[in-house]
This record gives sequence, C-alpha cells and structure tokens, in this order.
Amino acid sequence: MAENNTEKAVFAGGCFWCMVKPFKEWDGIEDVVSGYTGGSLENPTYEDVKRGGSGHYEAVEIEFDPAVFPYEKLLDVYWQQIDPTDDGGQFHDRGVSYRTAIFWTTDGQREKALRSKEILAQSGRFDKPIVTEILPASVFYPAEDYHQDYYLKEPGHYEQDRAKSGRDEFIDGHWKA
Repeated sequence: MAENNTEKAVFAGGCFWCMVKPFKEWDGIEDVVSGYTGGSLENPTYEDVKRGGSGHYEAVEIEFDPAVFPYEKLLDVYWQQIDPTDDGGQFHDRGVSYRTAIFWTTDGQREKALRSKEILAQSGRFDKPIVTEILPASVFYPAEDYHQDYYLKEPGHYEQDRAKSGRDEFIDGHWKA
C-alpha cells in the first residue's frame, strides 16, 4: 500500500479508451491511467504496441482507496466491461495487445482475482470458458498524453468508436438484466 492508503490495480480489457470511464467516476478512485504492460519492450509507444510484437497489453492502472472502493468491487466493474471468453482481442479491436488480463500487484489481489474468475466461470453467465488471464503485474508504462482521459478530450470520436465496437451491445446482453 502507498503512504496515502491507496493501492494500484491493473486491468487489460481491450481498447484502453473504453476502460477508463467505467472506473473513473466512482468515489474512492483516485486516478485511472491508460498504458501498456506485460511485454518485453521498454518504453513502448502506441504504435509499437498496436503494430504487435512488443508483448504488451493495452491496460489501465487504477489508483484506489480500498477502504472506500474495495478491490472486489473493482473486479465486479472490470468483468462487466469485457468479453472474458474472447482470447483474440475485444470486440472490434483484434490482436494480442487487446487481450484481457488482470495483473495483480499483491498476493491478496491475486487470490481475489482468481476467486472472482472462478465464481464467474461457475455462474453460467457464459457458455464458453473464461479465458481472461490472471498475471503478476510488471512494469506499467503510461500511454502518450493524448490517450489519457480520451473520453473527455475527444468525446465525439470516443462515442463513435465505442458505438461501432459492439462493446455496449455485449454489455447490455450479458450484464443488464
């Protein structure tokens, strides 16, 4: 834990633009940063990751206060943003950099992530296996400034891209009851 009683959580859920807003506006969330993690290339750029071969995922690093917004709640929000059965990317974003993964930063996060994945797999919500990986966190590289809070900086383009991705229809079909 950091000195200010916050922790960091890292989630890959396809396009990082779409992963910021669902977390950003909750009490107890201090910051959400778009970036790259899980690969071998140091200081990757967006073009490096998009081109492939870096091994990095597009991801978000969330600084949160677990006393206000527990890690389990972050996991609940995360699962409801992705198709956890798709190992080829997310929605219209295809390729290894758009795969899903939970990167744990503590043993407690690892245990909670594994348990949440098990609960989801046993829930019957999906008819295919849950393929989202649970991996140890590695170096997180913040993305270029223009990617940070993209939904606020470029709301028209963000909404247009999100609408054509199929993400919202998937979320509505699997999570809204």
